[in-house]
Amino acid sequence: KEGIFRLDIKKKFFTMKVVKHWNRLPREAIEAPSLETFKVKLDRALSNLL
Repeated sequence: KEGIFRLDIKKKFFTMKVVKHWNRLPREAIEAPSLETFKVKLDRALSNLL
């Protein structure tokens, strides 16, 4: 059970990190109607950070 517990902790930490970044995305990217549109809007959002 010790190994399973450690695996669960890693999953939760990954989720917390992803949610933190997801919440910082522009609304247009999050609400994109398709994966292709999401990718384009994500690329734009990330390029604005550089």
